Amino acid sequence: MKAVWNGKTLAESKDIITVEGHYYFPLDSIHKEFFVSRDAHTTCDWKGIASYYNIVVDGRENKDAAWYYPYPNELAKSVKDRISFWKGVLFLED
Repeated sequence: MKAVWNGKTLAESKDIITVEGHYYFPLDSIHKEFFVSRDAHTTCDWKGIASYYNIVVDGRENKDAAWYYPYPNELAKSVKDRISFWKGVLFLED
């Protein structure tokens, strides 16, 4: 599966998991040149504290469009070292 935004592949992997309807890609599958770390966080009751990236492609920015849980709660350990997307990011199957 691929995660695509603004015509560019952000991540690509066959090792995808789905949690609450969101696809989670391995962190090592992302094309890091499109990701800018943010000092933004949200809290999920069962997953823990999420951290965010802005996605920047060809000068266009998609703010907080990718998130990950660096230290997920025990119940959500399956999302450790994984990243998910929203805000117009498309998911294409090969």
